[in-house]
Amino acid sequence: MTLPLYLCAMNRSTLAQRLFHTAHITGTFTLRSGAVSNVYFDKYQFESDPEILRAVAEAMSPMIPEGTELLAGLEMGGIAIATALSLHTGIPAVFVRKTAKQYGTAKLAEGPSVEGKRVLIVEDIITSGGQVVLSHADLSALGAIIDHVVCVIDREQGGRDALRADGLELSALFTRAELEAAA
Repeated sequence: MTLPLYLCAMNRSTLAQRLFHTAHITGTFTLRSGAVSNVYFDKYQFESDPEILRAVAEAMSPMIPEGTELLAGLEMGGIAIATALSLHTGIPAVFVRKTAKQYGTAKLAEGPSVEGKRVLIVEDIITSGGQVVLSHADLSALGAIIDHVVCVIDREQGGRDALRADGLELSALFTRAELEAAA
């Protein structure tokens, strides 16, 4: 019996090519950092593809530091990656809002409590690292213990240095240069 394609493992080179061809677009784009770029990675294109998302989770799972108790997916793109990693590894996920909601439970972090837990921040694409730095402060204020961040793509535009300055170590599945070389 042949397994469906989405259940088959994808090697790193093939995954890089698939990510690039699925998500890479050109034009004029304003990034979250405010910078303008002529290259954009539309994360929702690869996050909504079950075959690619499964392969991303498989490839990223060895990047999870030993002792991680919770995977913190940042709103909005990091949530899909954290969920896929959670399903692949069995590590529970928590979903982190940019700001606490103003109704219901009024939580910033949805899911299990982060207090006293070793938390890994999970993001899709890192550019300047600005949102990760903000979310790191928010989660730390809730008692989370955080020293690592993982992402699918590092755009290599200062994010790694900003995170290091905030006491965080970044592990990226791919850099922008690696994806462009794979194309």
